[in-house]
Amino acid sequence: MSNSTLGSRLDRRQFLKASAAMGSGLVVNLTLGPAVALGGGDFVPNAFIRINREGTVTLVMPQVEMGQGIYTAQAMLLAEELEVALEAVKLEPAPVNEALYGHPMLRRQMTGGSTSIRAFWTPLRMAGATARALLIQAAAKEWNTDPATCHAQDGFVFEYSGARKLAYGQLVDTAASLPAPSSDMVKLKDPREFKLLGTPAKRLDTPGKVDGSLKYGIDAFPNGAKIAAISISPVLGGKPKSVDEQAALQVKGVRQVVLTDSAVAVLADHTAAAKKGLEAAAVEWDDGPNAQVSSADIIRQLDQESLEAGAVARSEGDVAKGLDNAVARVEAIYQLPFLSHAAMEPMNCTVHVREDACELWVGTQNLSAAKQAAATVTGLAPERIIINNHIVGGGFGRRLEVDGITHAVKVAMQVKGPVKVIWSREEDIQHGYYRPYYYDRMSGAIDADGNPVAWKHRVSGSSIFARIAPGAMQNGVDPDGVEGAAHPPYKLPAIHVEFKQVEPQGVLTSWWRGVGPSHNVFVVESFIDELAAAAKADPVEYRKRLLTENPRALRVLDLAAEKAEWGKPVPSRRGRGVAVQFAFGTYLAMIADATVGADGTVRVLRIITAVDCGLTVNSDTIAAQMEGGALYGLTAALHGAITLKDGRVEQSNFDNYQPLRIEEAPHVETHIVPSAEPPGGIGEAATSAVFPAVTNAIFAAVGKRVRTLPVNTDELKA
Repeated sequence: MSNSTLGSRLDRRQFLKASAAMGSGLVVNLTLGPAVALGGGDFVPNAFIRINREGTVTLVMPQVEMGQGIYTAQAMLLAEELEVALEAVKLEPAPVNEALYGHPMLRRQMTGGSTSIRAFWTPLRMAGATARALLIQAAAKEWNTDPATCHAQDGFVFEYSGARKLAYGQLVDTAASLPAPSSDMVKLKDPREFKLLGTPAKRLDTPGKVDGSLKYGIDAFPNGAKIAAISISPVLGGKPKSVDEQAALQVKGVRQVVLTDSAVAVLADHTAAAKKGLEAAAVEWDDGPNAQVSSADIIRQLDQESLEAGAVARSEGDVAKGLDNAVARVEAIYQLPFLSHAAMEPMNCTVHVREDACELWVGTQNLSAAKQAAATVTGLAPERIIINNHIVGGGFGRRLEVDGITHAVKVAMQVKGPVKVIWSREEDIQHGYYRPYYYDRMSGAIDADGNPVAWKHRVSGSSIFARIAPGAMQNGVDPDGVEGAAHPPYKLPAIHVEFKQVEPQGVLTSWWRGVGPSHNVFVVESFIDELAAAAKADPVEYRKRLLTENPRALRVLDLAAEKAEWGKPVPSRRGRGVAVQFAFGTYLAMIADATVGADGTVRVLRIITAVDCGLTVNSDTIAAQMEGGALYGLTAALHGAITLKDGRVEQSNFDNYQPLRIEEAPHVETHIVPSAEPPGGIGEAATSAVFPAVTNAIFAAVGKRVRTLPVNTDELKA
């Protein structure tokens, strides 16, 4: 299915005609709502399936697979209601068409925010149920009987009597001629009827990853493509000052040197020649206005501006009175650094700019923005931009940004034929859109019984929404910036939360596997632990006191504590730490079991997670996401920090921006709480919880609070 086949908006009749050009079969095109109601009474259209005469079911995936298992999970939604085996569903990435594949919650054709199941839980099931209803009606028409006497199962329509059956492939022509089924004909299953959803299904994308048939963006290689190595100004806002083009061209295999406003690219027949040519070019830079920026400058700015009041996100009760009349007060400042995404697949994009069109081969989380970026750079109309959408080798929010596409298109505009622009690992780490540096001021107070009577939290840091979606700002508050802070899971009689927007010079910031919760859960859960210590209370029991009106949070906490054997004695310099959160629509409790060596080295032995994410799709994927998310967050907690000196990012590769080593990886257990609530998100949940679970475990082990990440082992030495 190409972009030229699908227009910006198709009604059912047009879509059926378009499908005829691709071969006879049944195509279900749903404009489904109101999954999420948007302004002006509009609803986001989504969800396509195709069934051909051979009975092959194709799901055109509305979301991008980047390792989170969504290809399988969304296929399960469809297969459950369509009554076909999961293995019978073929997957096809959606073309760029916001009208047809726009995200109901995010309002763009994009993947992120742990929303893929939350947004498409109803639409994709409805797509399957609608197709099932049409096929049943088609069989009834063939048999001249009442559809109520028929049912679908395993890719067939049967008469209840068992006398006759027809395969889906035999019914597609008749079904395609039928009018849309009435609402009483389309009924979603009761969750108690699920046969597939909630089971540990094997991932559909695994075989292609094993045998190499599944192609990532970096694998794209159209005929005649050249490879380009790129060097981008090491200081934000800089530009090339001098380039030894002749030296680069003398390298065997080098074909061309291209300069843009902020980068230099060397094109060659293969990667090695391109990299050698770029090195030979000996690029010198005009660093521009950010040449003196350092991490110390940014932290100093945050410290100063965090002393000023911010925009109020929530204010309930009399915080000032609670602080004044408290038995004990606790004050703390927490700091979290800039973080790189460091995805395994570095940034890359293949582009062919022709006179009348621009074609891209790329893995991106943001197809809408990718198309607009290419149109803006080339000056072509958006409908002349063709994007071949690929699976992504790690996104974590980095590929919501389209700077890699912009750089590639700028290079390709000066090249005859297609060019594949690949960033080195150094370019990837040193030119990121980083998780913001946050600087949080906390004040709290407890009464004679140790219960909190005042809670004040000022979040200071960059606002991503202010840059990309200013309309989402609420009276100066970035809603993502305070997620997990404005509404912690606990009962707090007096709470005041502010957001202070502080934009750093010379640094770009963006989403990082859950921006707001990834920092706020650390602050909130660290501080609640500090209040528990001030009250001389057990951290789990203290949280239970404050969760009596939050049964779902209490249940995951109880389960995690039980599985972790909370309260069981541990050896010296070993401790358990706990964290509870509600974020991304999911309740989660995590307990980390860690040791601190005499040299300050932290070793996390075990992570126990209890999760209530509502109705589940693939239990195996949930466990995998808990494991991957916890290890991703643990990497950042122990090692992650992007720092700047003279305007340049100091980290460059996995030697000084260290991923978790295999010997550091703990055992991760996942326990799923059965729930009938609507589905929550999973992809980012464990990453947020692991920060405080680990640092609270460190306090339990050696009595030292960690308020600044990453963990400074020098401060933990015996």
